[in-house]
Amino acid sequence: MHTAFKLKSVTVAALLAAAAFLPLTARAGLFDDDEARKAILDIRSKIEALQRDVATKADKNSVLTLSDRNDNLQSQIAALRGQIEVLTNEITNAQQRQKDFYVDLDARLRKLEPQQVQVDGQTVAVGIPEQQAYDAALSQFKGGDYKGAANAFGDFIKRYPQSGYAASAQYWQGNSLYAQRDYKGAIAVQQNVVKNYPDNPKVADAMLNIASSQAELKDKAAAKKTLEQLIAKFPNTPAAQTGKDRLSSLK
Repeated sequence: MHTAFKLKSVTVAALLAAAAFLPLTARAGLFDDDEARKAILDIRSKIEALQRDVATKADKNSVLTLSDRNDNLQSQIAALRGQIEVLTNEITNAQQRQKDFYVDLDARLRKLEPQQVQVDGQTVAVGIPEQQAYDAALSQFKGGDYKGAANAFGDFIKRYPQSGYAASAQYWQGNSLYAQRDYKGAIAVQQNVVKNYPDNPKVADAMLNIASSQAELKDKAAAKKTLEQLIAKFPNTPAAQTGKDRLSSLK
């Protein structure tokens, strides 16, 4: 733009110089008519050439300016595209991390949700901590730690009184006490099983354990009565069959 302006200024100056020059030459009589016309034509030719040169340079300058601007814009567009790609990648990664987080959270929550399990022939809902506490207590009993098992089953019953494992927990607590020769304690616990869970499959075994505890306490009459009740209520159970064998030994 500055170059075109300068060239245009030069053109104007040339025209003014030519306009001033012609009258002076005419007045001085230095040229005749033909020479004057030739001089005018020559000046006009130079002016036209100068104008073409100015226009050409102006056009070139404009083209160069537009080209530079286009290159600059292309560079900016390329930079923006790069930023867009980076942001798009970050968004995609963030979405994937969020998805993984929710999948992991859902899996963790599902682990904490009560699970449907079979306990004594019934389907019950049991929470993970509840299941773990019961399994730990039973593992202690199987490992011969009867005192620890008795305490663990006692704690379980206090923490989960409505658990589907409640009847089994009390039954195994009674057996743990029996193994420690706490026969009175065993009788009390097993009687709770018989009273509170009359339809539970563990009742027959609880009655057999009560009779065994009574026999250990030398209360044969009580043991005999308990065995007779066991055989009458649950005649087709393995506990009843065992009760029959023991009953004959008490006579």
